[in-house]
Amino acid sequence: MKSIGEEIQQSEFSDVYQKLGINILFTAAWFGEMNRIALKDYKISLPQYNVLRILRGQKGQAISVAGLCERMIDKSSNASRIVDKLEIRKLVLRRVCDKDRRQVDVIITEKGLALLEDLDEKVPTFKTIMSKQLSYKDVETLNFALDQIRNQK
Repeated sequence: MKSIGEEIQQSEFSDVYQKLGINILFTAAWFGEMNRIALKDYKISLPQYNVLRILRGQKGQAISVAGLCERMIDKSSNASRIVDKLEIRKLVLRRVCDKDRRQVDVIITEKGLALLEDLDEKVPTFKTIMSKQLSYKDVETLNFALDQIRNQK
């Protein structure tokens, strides 16, 4: 097992907080790369995969593009453009919202659900990866610590 210092070939850090921050960013990029590799053959990007997973979680209920933006992991992603690309591939449908005709809702298609089902077998899950190294208690502790970092005022 390589340490973060070995991974990035850096022997010293200014302090443990800098080391932790770099380790979090490096590990997030590492997870992203594992997913990109798994998605490559399907010609689907990580943000597109994220949108499809959000839509599947809606269990058949439509959601607005703004709603998708709020729930995406990468908030800088252009959800409207992502939906355009998914719509071209017939993985999602857009429709005018019944309650507000200015709003466009998005729903996943059967083809989109089938693709996700196939991807479920190909994309490594966080549980598969992390359960090899971390106990359930370790995972709970790490989740709590990361929540604390994000929720500081």
